[in-house]
Amino acid sequence: MLDWDKLRIFHTAAESGSFTHAAEKLNMSQSAVSRQISALEEDLGLKLFIRHARGLVLTEVGEQLFRTAHRMQAELAAVETQMSESQDVPTGQLIITTTVGIGSTWLSSRIHEFLRLYPDIQIEIRLNDAELDLAMREADVAIRLHRPNQSEMIQRKLFTVHNHFYVSLDYLAEHGEPRTIEELDQHRIITFGEPVPQHLGDINYIERLGRSDSSPRRSAMKVNAIMGMMQACRAGIGIAMLPDYVTESETQVKRVLSGVELPAYEAYFVYPPALKNSKRVGVFRDFLVGKARDWQF
Repeated sequence: MLDWDKLRIFHTAAESGSFTHAAEKLNMSQSAVSRQISALEEDLGLKLFIRHARGLVLTEVGEQLFRTAHRMQAELAAVETQMSESQDVPTGQLIITTTVGIGSTWLSSRIHEFLRLYPDIQIEIRLNDAELDLAMREADVAIRLHRPNQSEMIQRKLFTVHNHFYVSLDYLAEHGEPRTIEELDQHRIITFGEPVPQHLGDINYIERLGRSDSSPRRSAMKVNAIMGMMQACRAGIGIAMLPDYVTESETQVKRVLSGVELPAYEAYFVYPPALKNSKRVGVFRDFLVGKARDWQF
């Protein structure tokens, strides 16, 4: 039977990509980590890593063992969650993942209130435009800007994200305000650089609005981050189509062409069935739903 302590050390080393980083996480010496991995390989009679000067690369059997160890760790974490949830007061760690844009604006401006309400919950927010796998416990819960692809996930709609055209007050003073779609042709525009993440939908609609697909507007600037687009707009570079969660606290930009209908999409709170009875998840879900209901678009 495989030794769980060795498997745990192997799992950490595989995730970290080096014995040095694994040793730091495990509070062990690098040589102790190396000895444990070598002992595990000897027990199995198989090589788990290819050692390179730049780090570790899993062998094929190493990949298989890593997936198994990852599932075991996730199941142990679920048991720990269930044990901690037996308490009356929500407590413990809650790992939240969402996109960089919504996490650094809408969520970050509200999370302090949740922490005041539930001081025994330790929050970790993992911002990533590439979606983390909740089923594999890369995070506990997520705010997704689309309906979840995994049908088994529990979901709760939070709000509709609306896009609008925005421009800085300095830009307006110098170039004036467009009054029609056609007048956009006389203005500089800011768009999202390729590739566009799926969750942003048709964020570059301003390039084609009122134009043929074969003759889109040319961007004065492209940037592959919503916050980068916001900063470029604020700096007066041009007109940008931005989601309202980015602009809700902005005072140096103005909405223009308000009557134009633009693409919108839904935001969902998502978590795995294994956490459906979690007090931490329940209070966080209720908190988000309340904040979403109060949010004025």
